[in-house]
Amino acid sequence: MLYDLTVVQFSKMLKNLSVILEKGECFANLKKVDMAVLLNSRLAPDQFNLIRQVQIACDTAKIGVARLTDNLDTVPKHDDSETTLAELQARISSVLAYLATFKADDFANAATIHVSQPRWEGKYLTGYKFAIEHAIPNIYFHVTTAYAILRHNGVEIGKKDYLGAMPYKS
Repeated sequence: MLYDLTVVQFSKMLKNLSVILEKGECFANLKKVDMAVLLNSRLAPDQFNLIRQVQIACDTAKIGVARLTDNLDTVPKHDDSETTLAELQARISSVLAYLATFKADDFANAATIHVSQPRWEGKYLTGYKFAIEHAIPNIYFHVTTAYAILRHNGVEIGKKDYLGAMPYKS
């Protein structure tokens, strides 16, 4: 289940984020707005800009899955130097390719492993708690904030863009 909640859902949300960014680019071209204006926009003065929201969403996906599967040594490196939409799209693609290397079997022990990070000063969460209380809410927060920044700037996107395609059955 943790595979579906992380790899599958993180991949879906990053793909949706990519589409939302493309719509931002179309908006910028149509309105003759420099895309850099959108990429550097933020909702509040003390909040990260759109570029950083995308970077953190990508980091949450790749590092979260790596922690759950004890694969931190395989995480793709990104130096957070993106300044263009093309560079952000390349980062998303890189993370999607990385996530595609994981299989459900890689998560056999994920629920019970101890997950920590330097900021937690020696504390840990079980893999299950890490996934549902940290990684999943974190990626949704940053994708939602990226969506909100673009929407706030007038990009015509809606809930269907955020949610993406649904696996409806008939």
